[in-house]
Amino acid sequence: MDVIQQIRALSLFRLKRSVILGVKSLWMHKLRSMLTALGIVFGVASVIAMLAIGEGASFEAQEQIKNLGSQNIIIQSVKPTNDATAGEEQRSMILSYGLTYRDLEQIRSTIPGVDVVVPGRRFKDYLWNISRSVDADVLGTVPWYPEMRNRKIKSGRFFSKLEMNDRVNVCVLSDELAHKLFPFNNPIGKELRLQNGYYRIVGIIEAGSTTASVASGGGGMMGGGGGGSGGGAGENQTGMEMLIPLTTLVERFGEVLMKYRSGSFEAEKVDFHEVTVKIDSADRVVGAAEAIRHLLERNHKKLDYQMIVPLELLKQAERTKQIFNIVLGSIAAISLLVGGIGIMNIMLATVTERTREIGIRRALGAKQRDIVLQFLIETILLSGAGGVLGVIVGLAVPMIITHFADMITITRFWAPAMAFTISVVTGIIFGIYPAFRAAGMNPVEALRHE
Repeated sequence: MDVIQQIRALSLFRLKRSVILGVKSLWMHKLRSMLTALGIVFGVASVIAMLAIGEGASFEAQEQIKNLGSQNIIIQSVKPTNDATAGEEQRSMILSYGLTYRDLEQIRSTIPGVDVVVPGRRFKDYLWNISRSVDADVLGTVPWYPEMRNRKIKSGRFFSKLEMNDRVNVCVLSDELAHKLFPFNNPIGKELRLQNGYYRIVGIIEAGSTTASVASGGGGMMGGGGGGSGGGAGENQTGMEMLIPLTTLVERFGEVLMKYRSGSFEAEKVDFHEVTVKIDSADRVVGAAEAIRHLLERNHKKLDYQMIVPLELLKQAERTKQIFNIVLGSIAAISLLVGGIGIMNIMLATVTERTREIGIRRALGAKQRDIVLQFLIETILLSGAGGVLGVIVGLAVPMIITHFADMITITRFWAPAMAFTISVVTGIIFGIYPAFRAAGMNPVEALRHE
């Protein structure tokens, strides 16, 4: 037992002595050591920062998709292209397209698993608060819309079923629109003007995710998306949104929506610009989406609708995140590779400079493994110090980006640990060749070296 303890003590002494010699050797060439470690510093920092940016972007995209509802299927009316509507426009001044009452009834009655259906009609117009006006989206919908689309009421309330049945002139504003129209006071209880009618504001709702940006970001658009320029008619792309009871919108503005803008006139007949269908189970969403797509293909001769399935977008976003992390990690790993090559280059130069020292140590009884250990310790110290500084810089960069660029960055706990480990392993790998080259020198020729 005493012999084993003596061997351990001797090994620890040799290791401690090698570490001290390594520190002294690196300290003798402070500038060179610092410049060599910079490659590792930037490599480690870029790995952590890029992964944090990628995680943040992925998180933001997935949150937008989740806000649409994982059990929801969103169907939107899309204005057909000019070629598809040229013949119809010649026959009628009114352009008719999009989702119909027939579609809605068939979805409710024939698609298994349909739990709730939220129809909506949308158009753009100017909203007025005395002399202040804002060009905004007006959405006619139902009282259970916020729950279906995961949108929170920030103040006040949403309109009720009674108000919808009585076709009352009440409205709910998105927080961005409320701030634009009423920048200095609370809008709850006040009235705004839409065309010739006045609407009492009963609540403020948080701005929702634009389905256009979510769909294009996730790439999960299904079915008959054949959108014309400017996207689907059911999209809110500005965050400026006024929500009113669907019955109120139909009674005040009729079945045909007429637009007078910039000297032009347009008349459109769209029963529903947007329909959100909630399925009772997430496992049945994909099958229900396929059934709805076949139903709409049978009912519509032209591609005047598009389907968005948030669950599929979410799955695709997760796959994209993995690919994104691999690509960013690979790009950042190149910096570590360059840093490792720099370490090897410097250590080979160091071996040449210390040839006589190596010969003296070998002549005094140092074994080849002692020389190998000495040079490996120096490379580990060099890469380890660069790794520690790189972790510090890598943790600081995402914070700076979040503060100044207002971007979401998420640093996972494993990212700094992984980056530091890779930096040390890189140092070891690129230090092996110089270490064995030093250990393989002939002691006699090394002593003769000038």
